[in-house]
Amino acid sequence: MNNITIKQIGLTEAHLVAGLFNQYRIFYNQFSDIGMAKAFIDERLLHNESIIFLAIDADTEQPVGFTQLYPKYSSVRLSKNWILNDLYVDETYRKQGIGEKLIKTAMDFAKANGSTFVQLETAVDNYTAQHLYETIGFEKQGNDEEFFLYKIALNS
Repeated sequence: MNNITIKQIGLTEAHLVAGLFNQYRIFYNQFSDIGMAKAFIDERLLHNESIIFLAIDADTEQPVGFTQLYPKYSSVRLSKNWILNDLYVDETYRKQGIGEKLIKTAMDFAKANGSTFVQLETAVDNYTAQHLYETIGFEKQGNDEEFFLYKIALNS
């Protein structure tokens, strides 16, 4: 694997993830609009509505992947868990373990912040992602016609 570092970004670094976020949206058949992508990321970070981890190629200093987490609250359990909503790695950097590294960083973050689980969804035809999630230990919870729901418990 290339020399990849993972870091949590804040509002002042939102521009670093905008291009990857735009590519992620294109992957899911949305139109390309880098301005809207940047505005969406800015809004999430400005209002502390998400946590973003960015993978950077330390040799080129280029962003190569990211994951974005959204909080999921439970009144009954009095807890905040996380939805791993977005995960994307640039095509030229795939199959190098970067997606797994991003997911594990997100899981470590969630666990360190007292969460008991992380959940995610992926398209029913995204077999590569399903294999990755199941290899890490996510368990399929259910599905609808378009997406599978996965969840992993974080042992406290």
